[in-house]
Amino acid sequence: MNSNTAYPNRLIALLISCSFLLLLGGCQSKQVTPGIPVQVQQVVSGQTIEVLDTTQQPALIVRVRLIGIEAPDLRQQPWGTAAKTRIEQLIGETRGQQMVLQSVFLEPDVQTKDSFGRWLAYVWHDGVMLNEQLIKEGYVLATPRSPNNKYNERLIRAQEYARIMGYGIWSPEQPLRLTPAEFRRRNP
Repeated sequence: MNSNTAYPNRLIALLISCSFLLLLGGCQSKQVTPGIPVQVQQVVSGQTIEVLDTTQQPALIVRVRLIGIEAPDLRQQPWGTAAKTRIEQLIGETRGQQMVLQSVFLEPDVQTKDSFGRWLAYVWHDGVMLNEQLIKEGYVLATPRSPNNKYNERLIRAQEYARIMGYGIWSPEQPLRLTPAEFRRRNP
């Protein structure tokens, strides 16, 4: 090979290598979790958690309501307890005999608080939106409420999936007979 052809061949090989590396790098999953990192202190129900708000001095524990879902009431057995337990499983880690709740990311939407003063958020853990995961597994209902509608389509699709698959509250053997709102009206 003479020197006149060696340079263009090396340049072509270098360009192909760089292109391959760029393509490979672009295919890598970039798990970007949106929101504010917080430490979960307690799971209150299938739709509410308590987190440590370190932006306040002293740090305060605040309640967070998961946007776009409605969990069965804790008295609606077995579904209420199952939804609460599932959140604990999704964000908990067993250390010895004890369950330790992990940090999560809170992603707010248009409305940041509800009428009870709870923060409203999409809750993310390990790149998974808990709101969506609970719906997809049949633990809670998708309940879109304007103006918080950023992920409405995802939540509705997750519910359709759970319903078609017969998961959890959609199980043909033991379906949820009353929505949580209907249950609370009948059982004040």
